Amino acid sequence: MQTILVIEDEAAIRDNLARFLRAENYEVVTAENGVLGVAAARERRPHLIICDIRMPEMDGYTVLATLRQDQATLRIPFIFLTASADRAERHLGLAQGADDYITKPFKLTELLAAIKRRIDAAGRD
Repeated sequence: MQTILVIEDEAAIRDNLARFLRAENYEVVTAENGVLGVAAARERRPHLIICDIRMPEMDGYTVLATLRQDQATLRIPFIFLTASADRAERHLGLAQGADDYITKPFKLTELLAAIKRRIDAAGRD
């Protein structure tokens, strides 16, 4: 079973995403902030990470930069899922190494397609 790490500070969004992804037969690990998310990524080495940008403790950009500097987490596909629809922020996220950038509100089909595309591209079981 493929594992997805969801790093999201809003409990309702985090819980709904986890419930939805479990219903799609993914194993889901959640973290309520960036610090816990980095620790979970290092410990669990998920197949994919979905991360908010604006969070307490450590923002999504710092999470991404931290994980991209670690050989153990360097190649894990990373999707920003954020309320910021600003084009400059989207470009920044992608330039810093995110594999995808999806804005809230989003369609579940859009998120699932991005997840499948990124996991398939990474070639992990």
